[in-house]
This record gives sequence, structure tokens and C-alpha cells, in this order.
Amino acid sequence: MLMILQLIIVLLALYVGSRYGSLALGAISGIGLAILVFCFQMKPGTPPTDVIYIIIAAVTCAGMLQAAGGMDWMIQIAERVLRKHPQHITFLAPLSTFFLTVLVGTGHVVYTLMPIICDISLKKGIRPERPCGVASVASQVGITCSPIAAAVASFVIISVENGFDVNNLQVIAITIPACLCGLMAAAACSYKRGLDLDKDPKFQARLKDPEMYRYMYGNTATMLDKEVSKPAKLSVYIFLIAILCIVIVSLCQIAGFDIRPKFPTGSLDDAGNPIVRPLAMNIIIQIVMIAAAAFMIICAQAQPKKAVSGAVWQSGMVAVVAIYGIAWLADTYFSNYMDVMQEGLKDIVAAYPWTIAFAFFAVSVLINSQGAVVVAMLPLAYSLGISGPVLLGVLPSVYGYFFIPNYPSDIATVNFDRSGTTVIGKYLLNHSFMMPGLVSVIVSTIVGSIIAQIIY
Repeated sequence: MLMILQLIIVLLALYVGSRYGSLALGAISGIGLAILVFCFQMKPGTPPTDVIYIIIAAVTCAGMLQAAGGMDWMIQIAERVLRKHPQHITFLAPLSTFFLTVLVGTGHVVYTLMPIICDISLKKGIRPERPCGVASVASQVGITCSPIAAAVASFVIISVENGFDVNNLQVIAITIPACLCGLMAAAACSYKRGLDLDKDPKFQARLKDPEMYRYMYGNTATMLDKEVSKPAKLSVYIFLIAILCIVIVSLCQIAGFDIRPKFPTGSLDDAGNPIVRPLAMNIIIQIVMIAAAAFMIICAQAQPKKAVSGAVWQSGMVAVVAIYGIAWLADTYFSNYMDVMQEGLKDIVAAYPWTIAFAFFAVSVLINSQGAVVVAMLPLAYSLGISGPVLLGVLPSVYGYFFIPNYPSDIATVNFDRSGTTVIGKYLLNHSFMMPGLVSVIVSTIVGSIIAQIIY
């Protein structure tokens, strides 16, 4: 009964935090942590400092990219592709938001591209809900496919600590093809979703209102008229070189030619010789990202004050606080009841290890952060005896916060759609993101599990 009561406190803190959103997710988790530690005398868990450091480094670099204007250039390239093939926007829109997230490491780049997706589909006579719903989902799906994202970095750090030697490139080699399959399945299901605009009575009723007609068709959302400077383009080159450096280090590691610098651990082997180990990939990512941010300041005229006030840096710092509070709270609870959970769940996970995907998904619905889900749940999954390849295969299941449409990217998408076809339904769960989200996660998890089993 005490264990259940304490679990209710954890869930209540997560629920209340999700209702307030933003920084409240991490801050209100602190209330739950204080109750567990001071009222129930539970030993505090370990704060996820390694993950937080990676987020800070990656977000600082992405923030400088935005401040230098490089992100505008990337959006322009995506817009040109979309406007060149507007009839295929239901498939091209999610691919655009997906790969932007893969490159930048955050899904918040969707805010600039989404009005363009809405505008192109509306002017082409395509129901905007079709590309918008799946594109918003795709912007978050890309997080588990980015080598610099917190979720991927967390998976690598925790997996290596638990004996599954994997690097960032090996993770995304599974998640990228798996998630692309899931997104294309979701796009196919969205291709004829809902009524065509000329047959939709609600949309046709809006057209009869002259003011509403001007609102929907009077303006054109575009980034093509924005001039991109040479320093802005240089910032993109610096950013891509930084990512390429990380990929090269990972490729060399996979090929057996490890170029990472090695340092003594302070321990001795059985023969009395000092044990040396290569520098961890999470440290390398931090160094490369911070250095790239510095080069953008020096060479690409990126202004630190502008970066701090930008949406990418601010949303990233919010994620730091959220992960800090949520993961610390979860680790405190799970670490104190690890033996009980292992005993109660060992038979289920031994027979059906893939069922951990349901736990990942359920926790994600509550805490709105894939990185936090990985940090909070992956140590528990390893302690239950689930193998690394199985956990890598089901990694796409850590995205479940589309289920309750309170995430900023989903809410923004609803507001960007001037046609009113992208909606949060009357009954909350019957919203425009439910179907593409479920299809994408289910297919991605199944395909990821198959690929992981084949490779490992």
C-alpha cells in the first residue's frame, strides 16, 4: 500500500506539471521529490547530469545556428521542395519536419515551417489537416533519430553503463529507417483523410464569410523572400561539419579503428598496469557542439544575446529543467523499489520483453519528453533483464505525448491552420494527431524491433 501511495504521488506530480506545462514539469516534480525524501524518508536518486550537459551543448549550438540565420536558410530549402511538388505535400511535409529535427536535435523548428505547410496545402486545395497532422508528429518522431538529441545520447550513456556497447550512429541506424517506415505509413493513412475541401460543409460555410475568406487566402506564408546572408550559410556549414565529425568518430568506432583519445581511469588491471579507456561519446558530442557554437560566434556573426532570446534555445532550456526534475523524481522512486519491481515483472518481461514498449509509451503520455522517458525508464528496463537490442528496437515507443494534445507543437499547428481542419476534438482524444501518431509509433516500433533482431 505504501508503494502504491508513493507511486500516486509521483503520477500526481507529473500530471499537475503537465497541466501547467513548460518549466512546471520539472519544478512540480520537485514537490513530489521533496515529499518522497522528507516525508517518506526515501533515498534520493541520481540527477541525470550527463544528459543535461549534452542538451545544454546541443541546444547552445542550435541556438547559435538560429541566431546566425542559418536555420532560416534550412527552412527555405525545405520550402522550395514543398512548393515545387505541392501535390505530394502529405508525404513531403512530414519528411521535411522529420529531417530538420534530425539535423537540429529539437522538434521546435516546426514552428517556422508549419505555416508554410498550411499555406501550400490550402492554396493547392488539399485538406491541410492531412499534411499538418502527420508533419507535427514527424517533428517529434525525429528526436529519436538525431545523433545530438537528448533521447539518443541518454540511450547510449545508460546502455554502455549496463553492458550494451552502442554508439549514437548505431542507434540512429535502427531508428531512422524504422521511423521513416512509420511516418510513411501515417502519411499514407492521412492521404485521403477527412472530406476534400470542396465537399466539407464546415469549410464551405467559412468561405461564404468574406472576412474569413480573406483570412484564409489573403496572405501567403513564406520564407523565400527573406535574404540569407553569407554568414548565415557559413553557420550551417559549421553545424553540418560538427555533426559530420561526430558521425566519423562513431563510424571509426564501429569499424574497430577507435580514434577517440584514451585516458587512464585511475584503476589497475590484474597485472598492475593502469587501465585506460577511450573518451565517452557523450563528452565528445559536448566538446564538438560547444566548439561549433564558438565558431559560429567568431566566424558567422552569431549574437549570443539573440541566441538566448530565440525559440530553440529557450525551449531547450525548458527541456533541461523538465528532464532534471522528472528523471530525478522517477529515479528516486524506482531505485527504492527496484527489487520489488524485478520480482513482480520478471516473468512478464522474460516471456515478452517487447511489452516494455507499452510502459515507455504510457510514461511519455504523462511527461512530454522523450529524453526524460529514456532517463527515467531505461535503467529499470535493463534491471529487469531486457537485452539492449530489444530496447533499441522499441526506442520509437518513447514518443507518446501526442496522445493528449497539449504539446506546444500540436497546439501551434492547430492555430497555424487557417482552414480550421486541424482540430482538437470535442472529446479531447478525437484530435488530428491521434491517428498519425498511433500509426507512426506502432509501425516504427515493430519495424525497429525487426531490424534490431536482424542486426543483433
